[in-house]
Amino acid sequence: MEPAGPEQVTELLLRWRAGDQECLNRLLPQVEGELRRIAHRYMRMERRGHTLQTTALVNEAYLKLVDQTQVDWQNRAQFLGVAARLMRHILVDHARALCRGKRGGGAHVLPLDEGLVFSPQKSAALVALDDALNELAGFDARKAQVVELRYFGGMSVEETAETLGVHPNTVIRDWRLARIWLWRELNPKGAHAG
Repeated sequence: MEPAGPEQVTELLLRWRAGDQECLNRLLPQVEGELRRIAHRYMRMERRGHTLQTTALVNEAYLKLVDQTQVDWQNRAQFLGVAARLMRHILVDHARALCRGKRGGGAHVLPLDEGLVFSPQKSAALVALDDALNELAGFDARKAQVVELRYFGGMSVEETAETLGVHPNTVIRDWRLARIWLWRELNPKGAHAG
């Protein structure tokens, strides 16, 4: 099946929101490639031998997306943003289950850039990043959303701006400031950048 353009996906989302359940069956094959891309990006950041695979992550996200009856679907970018958030939560829940009893140990240095390379304690690092993102969202939800969409969702500045309804320059500024704040939160006191 040839992938649908953003306008076709938006039309299917709007019809699904209006109650046409058949549109969901037509929508998911259209966005499956993009969901797999997001899932693959997440899984690349995970430790080797992770018990979840890309397909399982897409399937789990699909089940959660179908349950999203309260979302006021607007467009493809918003849909993919919600999918990225759901995938993040699935992986964080999995990581939390693995890290029970290990919390509160040492702090892990976590470089925040597009080429992120995790330490061997990837699950603990993901949990720490999720905790920091939740804290950031508590006082600046948009900056947390920018990180989620850019870093986890793999969206461009323009796609992120479209999803959030802001100018691309706002996304660039929020991305820069959020990365600085997160770096300070995730690095132990006295650690040097570089």
